[in-house]
Amino acid sequence: MADPEHPTAPQEVDKPAMTVGGRRMVDIAVDAVSVCRRTVLVGPTRTGVPEYVVQTRESPAGGGPVAALAAGLRSLDDRADPEGTADLVVVIASDIPFLDAQAVVSLIDSMQNTQADAVFARDDAGRTQFLLGVWRYAALRSAVAQLDSVDGAPMRTILPADHLVIAVSGVEDCDTRADLLAARLAARPSETLELGDALHRIRSRIPALPIRRIPLQDSAGTVLAEPLVSQTALPAVDISAMDGYAVCGTEPWTLRSDIAYAGSADIARLTEGTAVRIATGAALPPGATSVVRDEHMTRESDHSARRIPTAPQSDDTRRRGEDWLPGTELVAAFTPIDAAVRSLAASAEVFEVAVRGPVRGRVIISGNEIRSTGPLAPGQTRDVLGSVLPEYLAHCGITVVDVTLLDDSATGFRDVLTRTQDVDVIVVVGATGGGAADQLRATLAGIDAETVVGRMRMRPGGSQITAALPDGTVVLGLPGNPLAAVGTAMLTAPAIVDALTGRTVGPSRIGLLSNAAEVRSATPRIVPVTADGTRWRADTQVRTAHLGHLVGRDALAVIPAEVSADEPVTILPLPHR
Repeated sequence: MADPEHPTAPQEVDKPAMTVGGRRMVDIAVDAVSVCRRTVLVGPTRTGVPEYVVQTRESPAGGGPVAALAAGLRSLDDRADPEGTADLVVVIASDIPFLDAQAVVSLIDSMQNTQADAVFARDDAGRTQFLLGVWRYAALRSAVAQLDSVDGAPMRTILPADHLVIAVSGVEDCDTRADLLAARLAARPSETLELGDALHRIRSRIPALPIRRIPLQDSAGTVLAEPLVSQTALPAVDISAMDGYAVCGTEPWTLRSDIAYAGSADIARLTEGTAVRIATGAALPPGATSVVRDEHMTRESDHSARRIPTAPQSDDTRRRGEDWLPGTELVAAFTPIDAAVRSLAASAEVFEVAVRGPVRGRVIISGNEIRSTGPLAPGQTRDVLGSVLPEYLAHCGITVVDVTLLDDSATGFRDVLTRTQDVDVIVVVGATGGGAADQLRATLAGIDAETVVGRMRMRPGGSQITAALPDGTVVLGLPGNPLAAVGTAMLTAPAIVDALTGRTVGPSRIGLLSNAAEVRSATPRIVPVTADGTRWRADTQVRTAHLGHLVGRDALAVIPAEVSADEPVTILPLPHR
């Protein structure tokens, strides 16, 4: 298999290393020839290819496709083949983004049904791809050997007169950046997903963040990556559960003058028939057999103490390990760390935890017309989301580190989508449609981001997009209308946080509508709702250009298509301060 370079190009580009649909084209090529007995990869040494692939280099480096073929043949000649010399050799270039094994098999099958020296593919545009073909080994070796020099020799110098060309679909190569962009656009999923399918795809396809070990006090907003396991017993020793008396043996007890306080450790041993005052939380003195609370004890003038005859025969001692012993799993992995978990960890002497998160986000408000300060010119619009969207995203589990206004330009979008060092999620408001000013989708394709969800069957918010950049950073594209942006964020952002942190996904909150007939629609909808007794009342008239319909509302409801009065809807509670 050849991995040819193009030294005559005005700008040297390592095309095999370029990605389409998240895969390097060199890996696509290697996978396509997996049906072959041996594979030789010619060109710069590549990491990440299977160990069985033999790698070699043409001489001189950059000497062109024929030089690459010569190097590949030498590699085959130099290695003993226990099954004998191959009769057929598949030759392909590593710049065909949609090549698969089926295309290679069709070429091999055609070659086995002809006496020709080679069979080449003709792509859907009618071009013959001379670097996608099957040769008879002897014919290829002879054609290369007859050349005085292979350095820079064009493919036409070795083409056999006796060859066939067959039509093979989907084998266009990438000669230009425009070809590469077109391939990346074509590789994106185009279907509009139902809500459940979209959220499942987000949770299953976005990889989790790396695990970090951090101090407990820095763990707010993170999720446990490992179970929280106690490092000590609780209580660590036998302690008093009440203010009272630590006693030894049977009554009456002679009361000593010293007192056991919480945190003290110098109380002398009790002997049979003696007692000391003890405070709640204090360790039992050595020799103590039980604790009698104050209200169950009576003291005599001779410094003796007895249990009140009517008092129960109870022991108010908390024994060591009564709550847990060392090594007890207290909290399962994938649980969000909140104030209760942090307090519990401290009780268990755990001061460092393995976590994922917190999820850090950057908000990009796109649009040439958006202004945050100063008077508005005709056609301009005030930024009404930059200051409030971080609050909604925090409710979903994303901590926003900054907010940026962005003009609609391809270079601007490329800049913000490649500036990802300090964030895990980039939330882009606007530019998610297909209009002339909508740059997000084309820019994502240009940098070969993986489109996880391209569109969702939902109103408003159907144009939302969730994608993963090559470095793993997630992009959430929201519609530009304020209510649509907030509703989409409240719906989709939690699933992104689920994926990044690995947190356990609990059951959705559900409820019934009191006015289902009034909001029934052929398309699923996100609608503001207010509590209406045991049900929820949905807004029947909603404008998306502002957040007026969120004022005084308790939640958003995700209403299924053709909802009935007895069909539950998903409730997304709104943040309220």
